[in-house]
Amino acid sequence: MPDSFPPPPHHGVLPFAACVSDDWLPAIQAMPASAFRNFGKLLQGMLPVHTDSGDVRSLSPPHERVLARALGLPAPDGLIPWAAWQHLQAGGTPADRAWAVITPCHWAMGREHATMTDPAALDLVEEESRTLLAAMQPYFETYGITLHHAEPTRWLAEGELFRHLPSASLDRVLGRNVDPWLPGAGSAGARFGAGSPQAETAPSGGSVLHEVNSVGAKAMRLLQNEMQMLLYTHAINDARAARRQLIVNSFWISGSGALPDTFHAKVQPATTLSRSLAHAAFSDDWAAYTQAWTALDAGEGARLLALQQGGATVRLSLCGERHAITFETAKTGIFSRMKRLFGQQPLPVLLEQL
Repeated sequence: MPDSFPPPPHHGVLPFAACVSDDWLPAIQAMPASAFRNFGKLLQGMLPVHTDSGDVRSLSPPHERVLARALGLPAPDGLIPWAAWQHLQAGGTPADRAWAVITPCHWAMGREHATMTDPAALDLVEEESRTLLAAMQPYFETYGITLHHAEPTRWLAEGELFRHLPSASLDRVLGRNVDPWLPGAGSAGARFGAGSPQAETAPSGGSVLHEVNSVGAKAMRLLQNEMQMLLYTHAINDARAARRQLIVNSFWISGSGALPDTFHAKVQPATTLSRSLAHAAFSDDWAAYTQAWTALDAGEGARLLALQQGGATVRLSLCGERHAITFETAKTGIFSRMKRLFGQQPLPVLLEQL
């Protein structure tokens, strides 16, 4: 069903409202109905307006696809141009240039694979971040890439290599094996084999553009190796290790792609992106996850319900790791009332569809 136009003034987006972990469903089923009271009432006054169907192995997760749709961004898998859009939002020129987000990060090295640690756990300060960027910049320049400091754990990289290089969202790899998600890892089938990936190895992308031997993928693999050697002996990391802090031993590429010169963003609704469910899911902490749902219902759920009851048009996007369903305040009328009354499912049942 197509989105209504213009977009509503209030849009709540809930990433990781459903998860692929085997522990997710028992945790949700054990929650009392009262934990979803406000969201349940909110949905009773809504109808579904869009379903985003995807794959658990896609590079771009459902909530990012929902946000891209709301902003009018192009959204090929792994090529939602978040870095280009962020550059534009910061006052940059809307030229047709290719960008990517570079995240300095820590990979926890195991015997068989490396696991992505949440970059927030680094507590990287701006001086450290800028020093590392300056050390890494000459290596990136050899591939025609210019680094721009945005935040301590978010740099913007400008370079033609990123125009057609699909990259996996950080939300696909946090707490998981990085290998299947790296540029050049190949197709979903090659990365994960037959069937769905296991929770510990994670969902990943099925982009047809994610070729193992592309020029961009080769360059990124070489840069990863070069930067790991550089960072291993860097003074910043020596000082961090002495303070028992995690070291910066790699970087992550995401948000790659380009915006056309003619791009004009849609008028943005007041969008809220709730991250509490995601943080608990990344930690595999299902007690914290259910507590986050209860807190969300009491906070965001109550806020959106009050807006809707006050006459505002509200949109709610429930996003899992495969699919997303977007609901919107229904127009009045007998047909709408009957459809809401007899067609709306309880929230936990809806979540199982994600």
